[in-house]
This record gives sequence, C-alpha cells and structure tokens, in this order.
Amino acid sequence: MQRFYFDTSVFGGAFDKEFEEATLQLFERVKLGKVICMFSDLTETELLSAPENVKKHFKNLPKKYIEKVIVTDEILILASKYVAEHVVGKTSLDDCIPIATATIYKADILVSWNFKHIVNVYRIRGYNSINIRSNYHSLEIRSPKEILEYED
Repeated sequence: MQRFYFDTSVFGGAFDKEFEEATLQLFERVKLGKVICMFSDLTETELLSAPENVKKHFKNLPKKYIEKVIVTDEILILASKYVAEHVVGKTSLDDCIPIATATIYKADILVSWNFKHIVNVYRIRGYNSINIRSNYHSLEIRSPKEILEYED
C-alpha cells in the first residue's frame, strides 16, 4: 500500500470550495484502505488552530490507514538545507519541514495544495537536488488533483 504524506493544506482542502472535490476523493482512498495517510506531530499542532470541521474530519480518519511520524533533528537539518540553498526564502522554513519529513520517512508522495512553496516544479527540482546530494531519495510532490488525474 502506498504511503502519502499529507501536508496540512490538504486537510483544510476538504472544506474549501476550490479544492473540496479532489481532496475528498483522495481521503476516500484513505478510508477504503487504498493509501496510508502519513502526517506528523507538526501537522497535529497546526490543526489545533483549524476550524472544527477540519479537526473533526482529521479525527475521523480510520486509525488503521493513518501513520503518525515525528519531526526529528535530522528533518530540521534537511529542511534548513532547502532554505540555505535558496530553494525557498528564509521565511518559508515551515513549508520545508513537511518535505523533509516525507523524504526522511520515505513517503511515496507528498500531497499538498501549497503551489507557491511546495507543489511547484522549480522548487521540487531544488528539493530533490538537495535530497540526492544529501544521500536521500528523490520525492514525488503532487496536488490531490494531480494524483487523481493519473489513477488507473
């Protein structure tokens, strides 16, 4: 079963008119056991300030198809490399942590609705260049819509 790391934006996307349809279809794949939803302790912290409907949706995901991972020092070091090598600006370190987390925990795909700092072809090339030079694997980064477009 594939393991997708869900950036916090995906949880909010379930209740955003623009992103709702694709997001709910992706979460349906989780509920059916077709994919594991990975998230981190950082995601849980960020969701504390989310609207109640987003929190409830997160809490109702089937426990057997979710995987919680912990943000470690190794992850923070890798995320800092993305900033140090100007993949994103200094103020975007928080956007780099999910990428480093998905990389370290070997997620099959990182899923996000953040097109400025995450799901962006130029940024993805930068992240993966650093990953490879740092002896990590290259990471697939996609929006929920892209994942659903290429389903069998």
